[in-house]
Amino acid sequence: MRAAVLHTHGEPPSHAEHPDPVAGQGSSIVRVTAAPIVPLDLLCASGTSYFGPPALPYVPGVQGVGVVEESATVAPGTRVFFATSAGMAAGDGSLAERAAVPDADLIVLKPEAAVGDGAVAALGLSGVAGWMALTWRGQLQAGERVLVLGGGGAVGQVAIGAARVLGASHVAAVVRSESSRERAQAAGAHEVVALSTDVDELTALLGTTPYDVVIDPVFGVAATAAARVLAPGGRLVNLGGSSGDEAVFSSSVLRSKSASVLGYTNNALTADQRRDALTAVLDHAATGAITVAHETVTLADITDAWHRQSTGTTSGRLVLTFD
Repeated sequence: MRAAVLHTHGEPPSHAEHPDPVAGQGSSIVRVTAAPIVPLDLLCASGTSYFGPPALPYVPGVQGVGVVEESATVAPGTRVFFATSAGMAAGDGSLAERAAVPDADLIVLKPEAAVGDGAVAALGLSGVAGWMALTWRGQLQAGERVLVLGGGGAVGQVAIGAARVLGASHVAAVVRSESSRERAQAAGAHEVVALSTDVDELTALLGTTPYDVVIDPVFGVAATAAARVLAPGGRLVNLGGSSGDEAVFSSSVLRSKSASVLGYTNNALTADQRRDALTAVLDHAATGAITVAHETVTLADITDAWHRQSTGTTSGRLVLTFD
């Protein structure tokens, strides 16, 4: 089969022939139609992640969309979203014509293409994270104010749209660049603030009206400033550290507001929670209420696409599609 094959840690994969996957007990073979290149793919392929360097060669790709070809539990021809452990454990991932997927990691999609495979792939687990960080972890209530850090990223765009459909009274976003500003606005942000590396300046830019829920995939200075503008009983939900692994929080501020700083990971979800969250996101995506800017590319362009995604020189998430 054709695949994106990584031969050297820290280098982009290349378009090459690779052995077809074999379905083991409890797994299915999926013909892949679309698969995104996500930050976790880049991290694992670098060989520097906390999972350790993956054995080479291997096919990256921790999520994708496709059609079941061979399975003992799902009818062939069923349209599915799926996750893999490629780069985190032995085995190949989604950036190939076919993938072997544990049955527990298959999510059956509606057969009608209200949301196309490329858009489903772009949303994927980022959609699950944005939705569940607001609902399950952040306990967002209708009428509350929401601040989304990294509003131009995939998780940020989903969180903006999700906050709107869940009844937030005001949704603000913090972004790094003009292109990120445009994506956050397209996702539905009422207000967009440019990120500053000066915490006092950023705090001032966030204004004097406090926020009930902060969705934070960036951490660092942005999280420090956001914690200062939490409302009484406010919740800051951290999903990542793209701006650094440390932030500074004031004990007196947190205590005076009875505020909470909460961690979030998709790995803590049950299979049912992942399925229900993705289904909810896709239902809203079908109406245009939740979107993630993305661009589709072919497998033949994987080396260039990988480089573009790793350097941020894209208009959104890159999704490989398979003819």
